[in-house]
Amino acid sequence: MDVLEAIQSRQSIGALKPDPVPEELIKQLLTAAVQAPNHYKVRPWRLVVLTGAGRERMGAVLAASFAARFPTAPKSALEKERTKPLRAPLVIAVGVDRPAEARVLGVENICAAAAACQNLLLAAHALGLGAKWRTGEAAGDPRLKEFLGLDAEQDLIALIYIGIPEGQPPPPARPGFEDRTVWIK
Repeated sequence: MDVLEAIQSRQSIGALKPDPVPEELIKQLLTAAVQAPNHYKVRPWRLVVLTGAGRERMGAVLAASFAARFPTAPKSALEKERTKPLRAPLVIAVGVDRPAEARVLGVENICAAAAACQNLLLAAHALGLGAKWRTGEAAGDPRLKEFLGLDAEQDLIALIYIGIPEGQPPPPARPGFEDRTVWIK
């Protein structure tokens, strides 16, 4: 699959089989992610790979985070939060370093980490895997960041759910560029 075909045909896939993703494929995804462009070669992304029981531990943190934000939430809502990481056999969390040098802008680091996410999503697609980029309110929770080994001031920009697709989704409808583009000649 060439890169233009991958860009045009990649789509978010949430229906995934519970089968584990082989470690060799995970390493290919991570290798693709870290090829992203980044200003001053600071490599600002932090990748956290969650499989097996690690997803269950993350679910407990998500439930605790939700309970702190919504103390009167019913048990069913807490259980829903607890099971979110179990929607896929592999979750890759992506955090972003704050700039360590004055010449580096924070937005540059966020953009570089987002480019790493896109590389990862395209690589998953090329390898026949399904993936879906999610975040949500919990992404700002210090408990989740601490669990993932991130500092409180680091941004958590992605929880990417990855696995083998349950089926073949229909081709995505793609918008054109025309309504979002201005030509200055």
